[in-house]
Amino acid sequence: MTGTAGVARRTGYDVVCVGESMALLAPDPPHPLRAGGAMRLDVAGAESNVAMNLAGLGLRVAWSSRVGADPLGELVTTRIGAAGVDVSLVEVDPAAPTGVFFKDPGPHGTNVHYYRRGSAAAAMDRGVWGARSLLGSRLIHLTGITAALSESCADLVTYTLTERPISGALCSFDVNYRPALWPVRTAGPILARLAGHADIVLVGLDEAATLWGATNADAVRELLPGPRTLVVKDGGAAVTAYGPAGKVVEPAPAVEVVEPVGAGDAFAAGYLFGVVRGLPEEVRLRLGHLVAGSALRVVGDTGALPPAVELVRAARRRVCSETEV
Repeated sequence: MTGTAGVARRTGYDVVCVGESMALLAPDPPHPLRAGGAMRLDVAGAESNVAMNLAGLGLRVAWSSRVGADPLGELVTTRIGAAGVDVSLVEVDPAAPTGVFFKDPGPHGTNVHYYRRGSAAAAMDRGVWGARSLLGSRLIHLTGITAALSESCADLVTYTLTERPISGALCSFDVNYRPALWPVRTAGPILARLAGHADIVLVGLDEAATLWGATNADAVRELLPGPRTLVVKDGGAAVTAYGPAGKVVEPAPAVEVVEPVGAGDAFAAGYLFGVVRGLPEEVRLRLGHLVAGSALRVVGDTGALPPAVELVRAARRRVCSETEV
């Protein structure tokens, strides 16, 4: 397909993220919900967090989902679109509401309370892949959260990973286990099966221990031999990747943590940016750490990012210095 000047037009997206985003209410300033008081209304969702970070890094990104025909649905779509994400694939459901969740800060961390049962996004199905604008997209990003929302959502994730509706696109899958959505006995086997069909899998070591009893990264790889690339995140210690480059370990840099929520999604965005750009494995992992750091330093799911060229330069410099040592 060519434009008026005879220059080949780009088709599809660099990355398509699929999943539910919700309105987020959090006490402002942070305090326990039971105390009442002022609240801050925001937007959050694992897949849209990844999409917004990737858009901030300059990739062409779409977010596909469903929202209610309500002010919260407008807020969600507008806020994500304002971050540079294409939201033209989002469907508006006139009969179901936009999901809502609350943060409950406390002395031992932040708890999260979800009110998403029967949400518009729970009606997502494999029909999301019908848009012609998706043809030629390079990477599809999904999480285990979507698989837990409903039967149609579970079918959507399975269909995407097994049938590959966008020819040639890589599929990445972040396990993202949420205990509030389903018990381990149900989630463990399903998430392992789904991960086995993906090209790229991201999982926290704490999740792997809960779901499958794996106590170290090598044990996770034994349990999940299928993905071409497996990335195991061990909190603030290190991240380990298994793939074409062999086993690669990248220590996590020290970061002053304001709030950890959203850091996993930010890591996924940094890593997937490196995948799309064809960067070496060490650089991908380092980019994941750098983007995660931007989320860890703020109250909220996404933080301000420096230009992508600066992040890549910093990631390459770290790799070079370690090699020289």
